[in-house]
Amino acid sequence: MPRILAIDYGLKRTGIAVTDEMQLIASGLTTVESPTLILFLKTYFSKEKVEKVLIGEPKQMNGLPSESAPLIEKFVLEFIKNFPEMMLVRVDERFTSKMAFQSMIDSGLKKKQRQNKALIDEISATIMLQDYLGRKF
Repeated sequence: MPRILAIDYGLKRTGIAVTDEMQLIASGLTTVESPTLILFLKTYFSKEKVEKVLIGEPKQMNGLPSESAPLIEKFVLEFIKNFPEMMLVRVDERFTSKMAFQSMIDSGLKKKQRQNKALIDEISATIMLQDYLGRKF
């Protein structure tokens, strides 16, 4: 069974998470510099079977798009242009960064480790993917 990949896109860095081949467990894959994301995905897709890609959709508390939405929409268009056959699903990413930070605290990471923004991005993508998997079943 192909994997599902989740992207927590940001201006500088992008967190990436992926499922196992049974699509049961979400795990953080990596964080990449956003300008190199398309190249990273081309390489990853050539090595792994991926069924669909989730991309976070930033929203405000009232449900309206956040100020970072245009940046992500630009990436979505680039993604579609480069991967026209790939199924793309937009998912609400509200609170994922806060949840990621809290999970770092709960897991006992020291303050210096919790300041690693790349790790927060990767955990955010993992939370987004795990939430999607939970709603899928």
